Amino acid sequence: MKKYSHIIFDLDGTLTDPGTGITNSVMYALEKYGIKAVRSELYKFIGPPLRESFRIYYGFDETMAEHAVSLYREYFSVKGIYENELYPGIPELLESLKQSGRKLYIATSKPAEYSLRILDHFGIAKYFDHVAGSNMDGTMSEKNSLIERILSRIDSRQTALTVMVGDRRYDIEGAKAHGLDSVAVAYGYGGLRELEGSGPTFIVETTEKLGVLLIG
Repeated sequence: MKKYSHIIFDLDGTLTDPGTGITNSVMYALEKYGIKAVRSELYKFIGPPLRESFRIYYGFDETMAEHAVSLYREYFSVKGIYENELYPGIPELLESLKQSGRKLYIATSKPAEYSLRILDHFGIAKYFDHVAGSNMDGTMSEKNSLIERILSRIDSRQTALTVMVGDRRYDIEGAKAHGLDSVAVAYGYGGLRELEGSGPTFIVETTEKLGVLLIG
């Protein structure tokens, strides 16, 4: 079992449970188009870039998807961003990892502006050496690109000791693209079937097991 010295975390569905805030924001946007959605159908929006999700799941063209994202943000930037909570044990896990000398990072398709506000809100921004988030215009939202930005800050000789932790296949696929090990967390929003299909190095069911894996 490797002792990873550089750990890259996804944010939504991995460190925090943003389900209420994101689905409320999506429902707000869809209602402007006269679409009534059931919350349980909207959890698939957690993880992928928003524009992509509006196009895939509701058939929006690029212009409509862009407008839908702006509507989403009307709600999210004021209310939805705080309709969120840390998963149990996450602050303790981050503290233990930092105390043990690990370097911690975040790679999230959520805009960096919102990501930093969330980390500050929960008092965990201090644990991270760098936060790679997307731009507000939707660029730099692919997990592959976000991980690449973080790797540019890590000595190439440490790549074998770097791991990506996330709850969706995008996290695992992004790690594979750079030859990194990965940990899929099954307590998030990807679902076991999706995670198993993406072929992560490890799968854990709880934050406690994540801690055991990363800290030993």
